[in-house]
Amino acid sequence: MPIRERMAHEGVEGVRVGRFNQGINTTFILYRIGATQVDTGPPNQWSTIRRLLDAQPPTRLLLTHHHEDHAGNAARIADRYRLMPFAPETGRTKLARGYRIPPIQRLIWGSPQPVETLPLPERIPMPEGGALQPVHTPGHAKDLTCFYWPERGYLFSGDLYLSKSIRYLRADEDLLQLMQSIKKVLALDFDVLFCPHRGIVPQGQLALQEKLDNLKHLCLQASVLHRDGVGTQEIVNRLLGPEDWLSKLSGYNISKGNLIRQAVEIAPERI
Repeated sequence: MPIRERMAHEGVEGVRVGRFNQGINTTFILYRIGATQVDTGPPNQWSTIRRLLDAQPPTRLLLTHHHEDHAGNAARIADRYRLMPFAPETGRTKLARGYRIPPIQRLIWGSPQPVETLPLPERIPMPEGGALQPVHTPGHAKDLTCFYWPERGYLFSGDLYLSKSIRYLRADEDLLQLMQSIKKVLALDFDVLFCPHRGIVPQGQLALQEKLDNLKHLCLQASVLHRDGVGTQEIVNRLLGPEDWLSKLSGYNISKGNLIRQAVEIAPERI
């Protein structure tokens, strides 16, 4: 599959790849800062990614979390360019041993190979100036980690952002943790957000604040309906619309119901 899009912003290059192009979650952007590669792209795009990296071999690979679109080529990159990837501590065991991937995710992204990693240091000095700071932001995944570059006002957000509004939640995601992680990141001083699905977001802090506000509003709406005796499926229908093909194809591992079931449990004072 050819490269779908190229993008750049003041020292950061991005390349979008993907087997399908049915919305942002079916494509992936690999970001590059000089010789530092952030995440690997999906395994089923390795032939394209290999040609891309061969043109300028990386000397360092940073992983935001273990999911196959983010870390699926880590073993291949480690072997081909003779480097050891850095990964969040809470994801290193899964990366080394492998893990089960639902069929729809294998279709979209492919299956990764196990890989040994090094733990992320507290600071990652950059030849371009300053240092990246790993920021643990669980919710989407237990090991999700953003990279904050204070000297540039940049945030490499992993899957913390994706969109100002979300309509689905994976069964293994934690909505309250996700919202708390967004609040944690909003305390940082950054402007440009680099999302591996959405793209480069110039007003990144504002976009993340809007996402948090939208999630708070959804929780409030869902809680009110729940207290009024409205059932979960009816709340889904009223607030998000009926479950669709994505929910059904994933066996409801990714669904609107997952989002609403957690939303009704989150009291406003906990947000």
